[in-house]
Amino acid sequence: MSFSLDYSGFKTVLLAAALPPVPLLLLAAWGGWRLRRGPRLGGLLLGLGLMGVWLSATEAGGELLSRAAGRPAVLKPHQIDALRGRSDGAVLVLGGGVKRHAPEFDAGAPARMTAERLAYGVWAARRSGWPLAFSGGIGWTATELEQPEAEIIARVAAEDYGLPLRWAEASSRDTRENAAHTLPLLARAGVKQVVLVTHEAHMRRAMRAFEAEAAPLGIRLLPAPVGLRDDALSSFDDWCPSVEGFARVRYIVYETLAWWAGR
Repeated sequence: MSFSLDYSGFKTVLLAAALPPVPLLLLAAWGGWRLRRGPRLGGLLLGLGLMGVWLSATEAGGELLSRAAGRPAVLKPHQIDALRGRSDGAVLVLGGGVKRHAPEFDAGAPARMTAERLAYGVWAARRSGWPLAFSGGIGWTATELEQPEAEIIARVAAEDYGLPLRWAEASSRDTRENAAHTLPLLARAGVKQVVLVTHEAHMRRAMRAFEAEAAPLGIRLLPAPVGLRDDALSSFDDWCPSVEGFARVRYIVYETLAWWAGR
């Protein structure tokens, strides 16, 4: 297995160091090292690091971060129903990763986030009567992929959902390229309004990229976030570590870093 420190390699290394739990474990380790020199400060740092590690693996931690970052409003079913009858719209799903090969299917398959986005996009397309589009190529760090996300999702949408994609954009590598490559394609087909489907943590960054491209084309965007929670703070389980909680926290931190980086 070879590894070169190009942009994708650098991004992988940077994210490994920046995403939970690594920074929190380093804080705890620093606190443990400081205990002999200054028990108070060392104990405080150690406690904060360990508490942070715990919270970074909980649904409650993810919910607090989501609210702090600013959650997008949910797109209600009646708002989607109101779109019926218009012929100038499209439902656009943004890629969130795929599995190169799923042995049980003997083919590529959507990763969890892409599967959630696609399921909601199909539902919104059927409810609105609008055609379905998908944007996703081979991402900067998806060096193991041989087939663009859009090609895999085109097959899944047609075979598993019975709803073939009207448009499949397969050359974009990140969110900015999703917008730059897909919106002109839709504009040429006469699309004037786009229901934009992605996860709630990604929506702010996606809207920034898409609004910049949509304005000159006269396209109106309607955000349709997935992954929202009604409440993830009131249950005891919300404060206990879980796979879902850890994944949500890491994703929100990732999106926050990407927002600050302007990517």
